[in-house]
Amino acid sequence: MMNAEEIKQGLVESCFMEIDERADSLKAAMDEAQQSANEYGPPKDRYDSYRTQLLRKRDMFAQQLQKILEQRSVLEKVDPEKKIGKVAFGALVITDSQKIFVSIGLGRIISEGEEYFVISPGVPIYQSMEGLKAGDTFSFRGQNFSIREIL
Repeated sequence: MMNAEEIKQGLVESCFMEIDERADSLKAAMDEAQQSANEYGPPKDRYDSYRTQLLRKRDMFAQQLQKILEQRSVLEKVDPEKKIGKVAFGALVITDSQKIFVSIGLGRIISEGEEYFVISPGVPIYQSMEGLKAGDTFSFRGQNFSIREIL
């Protein structure tokens, strides 16, 4: 059985891997859109918007990549060794029905064969449980949750 520090360290590493995969995918899509625009050449006439569409697509991927890189920098602030006694940034919250890691908004991930929901402090479920401790209960969308443990 792994201790809390090892669980959180593995979870943070899994989050980094997920972010890096998303970043690589976005970089590849940006490069592909740029290459297609370059191969297409200059607009054929003033009504030809295909190249412009490709460049907009590249810029859209660039904005998404920037957001991913910002999330990565936020995740770097998580200290897996820090003991947290309440629901806050960096906490792993074990409820009676799910495991929630408060850091960045990645959604559902699998780490060490376990399912976790990686959420940011800006989402509504976090607002419902912010500051609570192990043993406390909270309601979210008509469902009651009991906090078993906070790592």
